[in-house]
Amino acid sequence: MNHLPEHMENTLTGSQSSHASLRDIHSINPAQLMARIESYEGREKKGISDVRRTFCLIVTFDLLFVTLLWIIELNVNGGIENTLKKEVIHYDYYSSYFDIFLLAVFRFKVLILGYAVCRLRHWWAIALTTAVTSAFLLAKVILSKLFSQGAFGYVLPIISFILAWIETWFLDFKVLPQEAEEENRLLLVQDASERAALIPAGLSDGQFYSPPESEAGSEEEAEEKQESEKPLLEL
Repeated sequence: MNHLPEHMENTLTGSQSSHASLRDIHSINPAQLMARIESYEGREKKGISDVRRTFCLIVTFDLLFVTLLWIIELNVNGGIENTLKKEVIHYDYYSSYFDIFLLAVFRFKVLILGYAVCRLRHWWAIALTTAVTSAFLLAKVILSKLFSQGAFGYVLPIISFILAWIETWFLDFKVLPQEAEEENRLLLVQDASERAALIPAGLSDGQFYSPPESEAGSEEEAEEKQESEKPLLEL
């Protein structure tokens, strides 16, 4: 059984694939595309994503919670005024909690400046604050005499350590991946809208419809035509 020439087969395959792609593009609802684009652009205009705003709230909670615990510790150990003079003016690394409060202020300033003001999309700022916090707290726990001062000698270092690592986890596994995914979706939707805009509005699916034909049937018809034309050529 003879086969059709290769260039004819390639032409038929290319036309069918182009028709299929045109149908796929035309099947996209332009209203839905525009609604998605507007929603993504609205998020960009807000300046900060919802998940990043949640991260900033966690950083703020970190500062406020550590500050609250430090104020409670000041009241417990003889009143705020007297304990402030002892821990701030007469600062002692081995017995003061003031440096743990300053560590929370350091985390707050760096993270808010980096991820709320500058809108960084990299983990280097959170890596810096977490590394500094972890190293300082480990050194303080080993060298200081906090454990001899009651429950706050345990609570403040542990809370500060846990909050620093929660912030790191949330940024690395929630904020950055989700924002990257939303940006990729926006690019895909914009690309689809641009391809759909290239299709004239008057075209319909029926114009690209071709009835399904088996390859065997088309080959048999071509052979029958060739056999019917041979007697005419001989005459």
